[in-house]
Amino acid sequence: MKIHFTDFFNVDKRNLEEYGAYNISLINDLPLFVDPFLIFNSEDATYRQLHSEIIQYVTFLRDEAKARLIDKGLMKAWYCFPEVRQNWLGYSKNGNSGSGLGEKFALALHESLGTIFNEFGKEKITKGSHLEKLCLIKDGVGKDNISDFTVNLIKGYLCDYTQSFAAAHLEKSLTRELPVEHASFNYKTGSWETRRYRLPYLFGDYVLLTPKNILTKDEAWINKSDLIHDFEDIATALPNDQLRAQVDRYLQSQLPKDPNRREVNRAVSATLRQFPQMIDYYIRHKEDRGDQARSISDQRVDEASQAFELGVRKLSSLLQEVGFYGVAESSHEAAHRRVAYLKKVIEDNDGYRVFYIKGKPIQRESDLHVMYRLTWFASEHDVNSEVNNGRGPVDYKISHGRHDSSLVEFKLASNSKLKQNLKNQVEIYKKASETDRAIKVILCFNEAEQLKLSTILNELKLTGNRDIIVIDASRDNKPSGSNAK
Repeated sequence: MKIHFTDFFNVDKRNLEEYGAYNISLINDLPLFVDPFLIFNSEDATYRQLHSEIIQYVTFLRDEAKARLIDKGLMKAWYCFPEVRQNWLGYSKNGNSGSGLGEKFALALHESLGTIFNEFGKEKITKGSHLEKLCLIKDGVGKDNISDFTVNLIKGYLCDYTQSFAAAHLEKSLTRELPVEHASFNYKTGSWETRRYRLPYLFGDYVLLTPKNILTKDEAWINKSDLIHDFEDIATALPNDQLRAQVDRYLQSQLPKDPNRREVNRAVSATLRQFPQMIDYYIRHKEDRGDQARSISDQRVDEASQAFELGVRKLSSLLQEVGFYGVAESSHEAAHRRVAYLKKVIEDNDGYRVFYIKGKPIQRESDLHVMYRLTWFASEHDVNSEVNNGRGPVDYKISHGRHDSSLVEFKLASNSKLKQNLKNQVEIYKKASETDRAIKVILCFNEAEQLKLSTILNELKLTGNRDIIVIDASRDNKPSGSNAK
């Protein structure tokens, strides 16, 4: 069963681990991203030089933003990068094609560098400059944008990194020498240059490896959520009592009486725009605790490996044993049969274990979706995830020809909006996708979740509905694999 890089390129997994690269899936993006702080905070001189080059480029953009009005052509050339899909990392739910960095990101970054961050690269409070500060205030610049921007700026390094591994461990027939655009920036001409590399080649495109020690999951070390959450502590610790008083006074002026959490967050964001130097104090606070960034990211990446590599391998193996990869007569029956196999494997054949990471059940439905998508890859049916036919995205649309399609939704019983979803969502999706066949699969991790779900199904008169399938993924009272029937 070919899922990961080592499978497709006949590589000993130990060689990849020794090299330090992450074993990416070549079926679907994995929800990991490059955290530029891990490059900055590394003891590796190569990484430190790489971070200096990142800051050099952003400083170039800053100077250009201050010097002149940039036309649309240069904005597109300097700011609007496509996602580097060849690294197979990101938040795409179907394959490896993301949206990349468009006009909204370009305008937000350009405006920030020309105004509130016009001293970028000349910071005095922090130990260094950080690309991530650009996502701490402006809407339209998120963690995925910063990661995409970073990957584009280190693309040449990733090509060299992958080329070296390929030369040492891959059969030459599995590689191809080809031009790679945006591999290096020429400051004399102000333009991106193309360079040639011999890289792993699959599905009509090259593949890039990424070092595990610059990856993280969920949140970058420097992030907006922490900034807002820690704002009060940072403000209290300001060394300048005059600034401290001004910040407090301005914050209070932005708060309504008895503010809720959203109103507090809005007031904090407004205060940060008024006093952008607060961001440098926050970043220095994170720099001083940089050793924690490495350990936390290592833990997150390890958990991702447990779920999306070891867990998916185990689940695929168990599903193969029970005939999951056979073809049914219609998309609806194929989806039903496969969900039935999935239910059997999880409940009776120890498959539930793959949904627990270090003893805790998975928390995010998006992780469940990725894991399930990776098990569908051998199907003769067309499997598309996050299909949006006009009324919002559905988890999966399974089709076999133009007139045979079914919808599959995966939910965790812990979802606070489960009842609302069951009541409304699938009917909306069925109409939008022109199919009357939809299956809802709900994963329960404990008895309390099962009782909650049972109550909801009774209230909605859905108990016993064939197209609502409940899977018990709890660890209690499970038979061992050898005793399962």
